[in-house]
Formats: sequence, structure tokens, C-alpha cells
Amino acid sequence: MGMRLLVALGVLAPTCFAGWLVWQSADQSSGAGGSAPTLMPLPDNTPPGGVNASGGGGGAQAGTDGKPLAGKTVVIDPGHNPNNRDHAAAINRSVSIGTGRKACDTTGTATASGYSEAEFTLDLARRVRSGLLKKGAAVELTHNGRRPWGPCVDSRARAGNQADADAVVSLHADGAPAGSRGFHVILPESVNEGVADTRPIVGPSRGLGRELADAFRKFTGSKPASYAGDGEGTDTRGDLGGLNLSRVPKVFLECGNMRDPRDAADLTDRDWRARAARGVVEGVAGYLTQKR
Repeated sequence: MGMRLLVALGVLAPTCFAGWLVWQSADQSSGAGGSAPTLMPLPDNTPPGGVNASGGGGGAQAGTDGKPLAGKTVVIDPGHNPNNRDHAAAINRSVSIGTGRKACDTTGTATASGYSEAEFTLDLARRVRSGLLKKGAAVELTHNGRRPWGPCVDSRARAGNQADADAVVSLHADGAPAGSRGFHVILPESVNEGVADTRPIVGPSRGLGRELADAFRKFTGSKPASYAGDGEGTDTRGDLGGLNLSRVPKVFLECGNMRDPRDAADLTDRDWRARAARGVVEGVAGYLTQKR
């Protein structure tokens, strides 16, 4: 009997010890300040030169704990493209803006030091995408910096329409004269001309714009532009194809003036861009959660 007991203990002891090691490892990985390691990098689902559908398929089911934007789709439009400068003929061709025709796109502006609007908007868009994904939204970008040029303004509007987006934000930075400072959100004017009919989206876009302006001011500390719009951070325009051709709530955000040295200091600062991204995320989230 004693011998059989010793044999049994000899078999059980290593097994118990191995189990203790597994428990200990799991406990340490989930303790304070730690998280379970990611064994493999997350895949990049971005098709080369196309729309980035991160989080796709409408996200998680609505009402999931900690995912207030589950079931919502957001399209983020990084204004311009860093490669536009090398494709003048392509971006200068005219396209429909609903009420007439304009150039496909432009190169955008830049700071005195050469930091381009296109670089800024792409960086900010990626930060915003990350924040929205954490809140459970499905997020698409109109481009990801891999395209040789563009897309054109009509294609940017079409991306939001095809995604049946709950909200679209086009990110920009202004090129006004030095001394003009601040941000502003551009809202669609009520337009019913040609193939443009913004009447159904004017009200929702105004709600999105106000939430965005309030959150952007809160998280960046920036003031509304004194040189554009109503002085409260919003402007209304009917000459932008990206708004005229939209069938879903959409606004433009001019984050600051790249030609002003003080605004440029913010726009080129990584910490400020992190706060700006937080402002965009919280503004979009505020609008979408009110819609439920």
C-alpha cells in the first residue's frame, strides 16, 4: 500500500507542477500594467491602392460592452495624396462636383518647412481609424497613401456612399495667409442642382459638424478660425464636390492653417496630432451615439 502511494505521488507531482506553471504564466500576463502578448501581428487588410476596410462588415453587434460604435460605419477621407505632386496631368483633369466641374484634386498646401497637408492628413487619418476601431466602429479610408495619385473628389464622395456610412469626415489643413489661425468644420450647404442634392444630409451633417467642432476644441485647445465661417468653428459651402455628391452625413475638418507659424507648430507636433485624433474620434462618437 505504501509503495503504491509513492508511485501515485510520483506521477501526479510533475503534472501538478506543470499546471502551476501555466497558471502562474497566465496570472502574470494579465496582472497590473500587463497584457497577454500578441503572438502574431494583425494582418493588414488594406488592398493596394484601394479603400481600407479595417474592422469591416459593420463591426461587432450593437450594444457590446465597451464598444459604443459597434454596428456603425465611418469613412475617413485623408485630404489629397502625397504623390499628387508627381501627377499634375491626372489631378488637373476635370470631374463633376454635382453642380458643375472642378479639378480632380490638388496637391494641397504645406508648412514653410515643407511638411505637406497630404502627409498630415494621412497620419491623422490613421490615428483616427485606430481610435474608432477601439470603439467598435467599422472604419474605411478613402485612400491609404499607396495610390500613385488621387482619388478624385467625386470618388471620395462615392466611397462614403458605397459604404452607406453613418458618418464621413474629410481631413484637411488650410493654406490661408500667415496670421490667420484656428480650425473650422465645413458643412454642406442645401444644394439641389444638377446631380447634387444635399437636402437630406444637411441636418445630420450639421449635427456631426457641431459635435466634431466641440470635441476638437476640447482636446486640442485650438480656437475656431476667425477668418472663416461663423466664428464658432463651422462654415457652410456649396462648392465642394466631396459634399455636394455625398448621400450620407459628411463634413470637412480644416485642422489649422499650415501657413501660420504657430498653427504649423501644432500641426507638425506628434503629441498635438494625437490630441487632434482624439478630438475627431470623440466628436464622431458623440454624434453617432446620440443617433441611437
